[in-house]
Amino acid sequence: MSRTARSVPFERIQDVSLEQKLLPRLFGLVSVKFETGAGGGEDLSLSFLTEDEGERLRQVVRERRAAETAPVAAEGANEAVTAQVAPQDETAEALFTMGPRRIFIFGLFSFSLAVVAVLFGLTQQFEFLLPFDLWDFEAWEERLIGQSDALSSLGRSAQIVGGIIAAFSLIVLGIATGLIRTALREWDFLLEKTPRGFRRRRGLLTKTDVVMPVHRVQGIKIGTRFIRYRFGWHGLKFISLAQDAGASNHDVAPFAQLDEIAPIVEASGFHLPSEDAEWHRAAKKYRFDGALIDGGVFLLIAIPVAIFAPPFFVLIPLVLSVLFVFAEFYSWQYKRHALDDSQIMSVSGLFSPSSTIANRVKLHSVEISQGPIARKRGYASLDFGLAERQFFDLWRPAGASPRGPRRRARNDCEQGLLSA
Repeated sequence: MSRTARSVPFERIQDVSLEQKLLPRLFGLVSVKFETGAGGGEDLSLSFLTEDEGERLRQVVRERRAAETAPVAAEGANEAVTAQVAPQDETAEALFTMGPRRIFIFGLFSFSLAVVAVLFGLTQQFEFLLPFDLWDFEAWEERLIGQSDALSSLGRSAQIVGGIIAAFSLIVLGIATGLIRTALREWDFLLEKTPRGFRRRRGLLTKTDVVMPVHRVQGIKIGTRFIRYRFGWHGLKFISLAQDAGASNHDVAPFAQLDEIAPIVEASGFHLPSEDAEWHRAAKKYRFDGALIDGGVFLLIAIPVAIFAPPFFVLIPLVLSVLFVFAEFYSWQYKRHALDDSQIMSVSGLFSPSSTIANRVKLHSVEISQGPIARKRGYASLDFGLAERQFFDLWRPAGASPRGPRRRARNDCEQGLLSA
């Protein structure tokens, strides 16, 4: 009743990945997905092929793509290229794995109350099946009043114990949700370096098999979170033209120590910042302007609060104003960038620092931008484009002359790009 035909040239295909969801996996079937890097997910997907047929099709497409994209100098060159890229799976080198113990620790750090939000959404959709009106607040008030009377009769000790049990139940629910989500996504995680690039396999119910060619890696991201950072855990992602679950970031080491991340970074053609890297920060004018704006917003809020609210309430926006000004001044020194012979690097964050490293040759675009305050004050920012929008803010020095700020800031930035 409805038929669709689509054709994609072999040279446009960036990646071919295999995916097995639970039901097809029980029958030994896979889905073959073809990525073109167009930004809209997979352009072609063939479902319910046997595992052998899916692997054979992936191999054929890769060989055809290599033959199409390689320069042809004489007749029969395509056949030579095809033979050259024959499969060599036995030379795969394991770079990173996560066993059950590592996944369990990862799940403990992935505390989540998403199940509460899901249950709340289900009650909204299916409230007509409930034996009571979910949004009858008067009925809820009567129930709570009755429960409060019963709790008051138990005494202070029973109330404290009941509060502890409720909090503990919530914590257990969050930990269990994190463990289940992590196990379903990361089970049997394996990252290998093969002649074709990085091969990542993971998943319990839905198993994915993705290959990322080394030359498609545009940059890397190293991130962490507040508590994980205290224990030395970080996550590594590749920024690639191909898609991974609808995003341009591929998880290659989602829960690892820095000494485990370093070999993967080296294998991808990048390197971590050296100890003698020359770091630069934003102009001090930018720091002052940011602190002034953050503090000024809360000072403006304090005016109506002082007029209409009780006197002591005005202390809240005043205290927040001081805290935001202090945070802006203090966090300024932790946002920095550096250049070396082959890379541009950006680091930001105080409590959970993150790093982005890009190859200077593979940058897609450079944009110079100035807001009204930046134009007046004489600094500008550079937006370096990769497979997704990445930001490396390079600001004009604070001691520059305020006259003609936009023209001189642009000229200085352009000179910096030429020298880069």
